[in-house]
This record gives sequence, structure tokens and C-alpha cells, in this order.
Amino acid sequence: MKTKLFLFLVLLIGLGILGTSPIYAQSQGDTTITNQLNSLSSQLSSMKLGDSHFMMVGLATFGFVNQKTINTLGGVKTSSIYNSLGDADRYELSPMFLWRHGDNTLIEFEPSFDGTGLGVNWAAISYFAAPGLIFRGGYFVLPFGTYSKRLAAGWINKLASDPMGVDPAGTDFGVEVEGGLPLGNMKWSYDLALSNGFQLNPDGTIQSIGISAISNNKTLTGRVSILPFSNSSLEIGASGLTGTLATAPNTKTNYLDPQVQMLGLDLHYIKNLSPFQINIKGQFSLQHVNNQNYISPVDSTQFYTYKNDTYASFGQISIRPSFLEDKTLKNLELAYRYVNFKSPVNSTWGQNYSENDIGLDYWLSWRTVLKFTYESIGSTGTSNALLVGPQGTSQIHRMVLQFSTGF
Repeated sequence: MKTKLFLFLVLLIGLGILGTSPIYAQSQGDTTITNQLNSLSSQLSSMKLGDSHFMMVGLATFGFVNQKTINTLGGVKTSSIYNSLGDADRYELSPMFLWRHGDNTLIEFEPSFDGTGLGVNWAAISYFAAPGLIFRGGYFVLPFGTYSKRLAAGWINKLASDPMGVDPAGTDFGVEVEGGLPLGNMKWSYDLALSNGFQLNPDGTIQSIGISAISNNKTLTGRVSILPFSNSSLEIGASGLTGTLATAPNTKTNYLDPQVQMLGLDLHYIKNLSPFQINIKGQFSLQHVNNQNYISPVDSTQFYTYKNDTYASFGQISIRPSFLEDKTLKNLELAYRYVNFKSPVNSTWGQNYSENDIGLDYWLSWRTVLKFTYESIGSTGTSNALLVGPQGTSQIHRMVLQFSTGF
């Protein structure tokens, strides 16, 4: 913008000189320069200062992890201890680059480094067509539930880890339309996306296809929500996903029209009970793959089947004395979360998983927090013993000290 302003001033001075020196202009015997200056003057006059903006925001998390694991198999217990200054699940540096052109176009790009490699969380272009109507295309978080799209950032999450299985839809390449509108004294929002979808693996798990779609079929994902109170303190949402599953090229399968469906419910509620602010969040999801025959991992000539349903849920409550006058106490927040995750019984990856987390946070500012979290995790294997052997149990005790900030 400074360069454009400088050129504009130079142009004004030049035009002033030409306007007060007609003999100089006539002596050139060539009107080309004058025409070029007139054209440049017209272009600069049409420019609007502030029409385009660039901004960098993002998030960073770092901390210390101490974990003890106790495994029990056939009545025999083994244990191990792990500690690290940061780990891949709780360390992240993710700057987001935003470029806005005019009032309608926004380009977003968010790379992410987790200590093991550099990835991309978000890379999309959005067009704000009208109030309550946004079109988007590119690589983005699919609109299933609220956690991954709104709550996963370290400085928003009240606890140091993400709930197990909370993001079944993930991130994909596609197109999206979203927005929200008043509904009397209430509000409602919508978010729909069409994306490349998923691939069914030989063990029954699914994974994103990515940008190189190996199938002409696409996946539809959507979420609608209602905010029934005029102060928007309560939001209730419902999500759905449906699509045909692709199969890996040159892979031996016995699949018959594989399909995936997902259903989800979520809730977010904030209540002020002076001097406390109470924050409640929850989400439930079901992932269903229709009946298929899978190749046995112990004999590739044999097939087996199981009910391929996966359930995931979490409930969370946090309490903060936000309305106290004491500057230290009002910045403390106590949080608790329960997580339950069940993958298919008799699959090679079946398990019953539960987690209890409790944390104490200290807010250094509205977007910078120091968190201490204790996590107690229990898991019991439910895999097919004939395929993977005897099943055991696992117990994890984890302590995390984490610093998180948004910038």
C-alpha cells in the first residue's frame, strides 16, 4: 500500500509539471508518454486502499508428558514408563496464513508441525456470497460434530489431549456451503460438504482417499444446529455422513458395494452462576460400514465377517470463578472429561476404551493457558482371538503439563 501511495504522489507531481509546462510536452513530438500517464492515473484512481489484507494467526502447544502403562495378558503384568518434553499428540505449531481480497474472498492456509513431520490442517478458499451464505473449496475439516472444527485448538481445549475417536470424518478435499440465519428469537446454522470420501481397507478400517480420488463416488457430510436461546448460550447439533467406499487398486477383496454412514449429536452450553461460569460440552458419534467379507490375516484364501460399527463419545464440564475480584483465583479453571470408545468386536482392531481426565488450568490471557491434566485410561481388547491371539487389558496413567497459546 505504501508503494502504491508513493507512485500516486509521483504521478500527481509529474502531471502537475506537465500541466504547467505545455512547451515541454509539445517539444517531445510524441503523445505516447502522455497517454501512458493518463492510463496509469486512471488505474490508480480506481484502487481502493485496504482492498486486500494479509494476516497470520495460529496456535502453539508444548509441554511435559509422564506416562506409566500396565499391560495384563494371561494373568501376567508388564509395565513401562515414558516421559518426554513434548510428544506428537500434545505438541503442535500451526500458523495460519489468511489473505482477504475485498469483502468476499478469503484464502486460508494452515501448515502444522507436530515434531514428527510437517503437514497441512487447512488449505481452502472461501467466498462470502451473502449474509448467512459462504461457499468454500479446497482441503478442510469436514462438518461432522463440533470438536475438530471449533474446540481442538490447544488454547480452546480445556484439557491437554483430544478425546479418543472424536473425529471420524476427518479432513478431505471437497466443496462446502455453510452459514446461519435468525429463526425468530432463536438461530440456526447449516454446513454441507461434498468430498472425495474414504477407502475401505482389508481389515475393515477406513481412510481418506485424498486428492487423487480412485472412485467417481463422492461423500456427503452435513451438520445442522439450533441455538434456542436468544443469548446463544445453548447449541444442539446433529451431523450425518454417507458415501460409497472405494477399494485400494490391485487389492484382492470380496467386497460388495461397500458403504459408510455416520451419525452424530453434539451439545454446547454455557451458564453463568455468579461467581462461576459453567461450560458443558458433549458429542456422540456412530460409524457404520455395511456387511462385508474381509480377508483373514492368517490365511489369505479365507474370509471372515463382523459387525463393523464404531462408537465414540465424550462429556465434559468445566467451572471457572470468572466473576471474582481476586485476579489470581478468577483465572483458574477446573475441568473434567469422560471418554468412551468402542471399535468392532471380533475385528483385528477391536477394543473397549474408556478415559477419565481431570485438569486444572490457569489462564494467562483470554487465549493463553497453562494446563495440568491427569488422565486415567483403561482398554480391553475385543479382537477375534483366532486371528490375533489372546486378548489382554491395558491401564495408562498419564500426567501432562502443557502451555498453549493462540496468536
